[in-house]
Amino acid sequence: MILVTGGAGFIGSNFVLDWRAAHPGEAVVNLDALTYAGNRENLAALDGDTGHVFVQGDITDRALVDRLLAEHRPRAIVHFAAESHVDRSIHGPGAFMKTNIDGTFTLLEAARGYWATLGEPEKAAFRFLHVSTDEVYGSLGPQDPPFAETNPYEPNSPYSASKAASDHLVRAWHHTYGLPVLTTNCSNNYGPFHFPEKLIPLMIVNALAGKPLPVYGDGMQIRDWLYVKDHCSAIRRVLEGGRVGETYNVGGWNEKPNIEIVQRICALLDELRPSPEGSYTRLITYVKDRPGHDRRYAIDARKIERELGWRPAETFETGIRKTVQWYLDNAAWAQRVQSGAYRDWVQKQYAA
Repeated sequence: MILVTGGAGFIGSNFVLDWRAAHPGEAVVNLDALTYAGNRENLAALDGDTGHVFVQGDITDRALVDRLLAEHRPRAIVHFAAESHVDRSIHGPGAFMKTNIDGTFTLLEAARGYWATLGEPEKAAFRFLHVSTDEVYGSLGPQDPPFAETNPYEPNSPYSASKAASDHLVRAWHHTYGLPVLTTNCSNNYGPFHFPEKLIPLMIVNALAGKPLPVYGDGMQIRDWLYVKDHCSAIRRVLEGGRVGETYNVGGWNEKPNIEIVQRICALLDELRPSPEGSYTRLITYVKDRPGHDRRYAIDARKIERELGWRPAETFETGIRKTVQWYLDNAAWAQRVQSGAYRDWVQKQYAA
């Protein structure tokens, strides 16, 4: 049994689905607060699966977390639950401090108490795997080498600052209390079930609806893109063989400027779902850049390759084609997650 937090969100739900496929004999307790980005529908394929126990609840609820640990006795906690959107953190940083910092602290303390009750060999085998982001490292210059695990932390947004704080808590609980932790810092994920506030799904759903495709500034912000199922396989590998107390950067070896991503999505939609109005590139609209927008991220993923033998299976070309096709095949899902509150937020964010 493992406990997963945030397992109804984008990356978490993909992880839970893949875990049940890869480890059918090991159950998952899935704790998620079902905020705007959490969606039980992501987990519909597990309906009737007795190896998936879903619990709606908040990771800051210590009594609930204690009860789940005592009742289910997991051998590991895989911690995805987080507020994760930079733009939302600019408008409302408080929720990010609560979930990402207070929530991680609550989980660590609950895990420490539970871990102390375990006998051998369960105590030696227990792991707390914290899933984090490359944004904690700040921004890279055009010629700077990619982020390595030894890079100093230089977060530039409320979101990345809150994740940096949570990373430091995880490290401290290992060095102070001996809690057997692992941390992963990933690059930008994309793929199925991605909530359409982020770049790739927003471009897809807006293009299909004939709406503007908002591109910040000059569109030359560079990110390293990682297909979500590759990220899930990396987390499974770190959980299986990672060295306690270590951090592993997980990247896709796919540095791309945002405008190139948008143009590639338009080209795929021109091929797979052509519009009678002409190429989807006609919808590209440049908008005012967001405050503190990091110019470039890139991940050096050689450590996880060297120590654990992991590399991404997807290139960007194969991954983005699968992603666009998924949204074409699951238009009803995308429509349902775009509530009135979501539409109001998009209007507020990109009105300028």
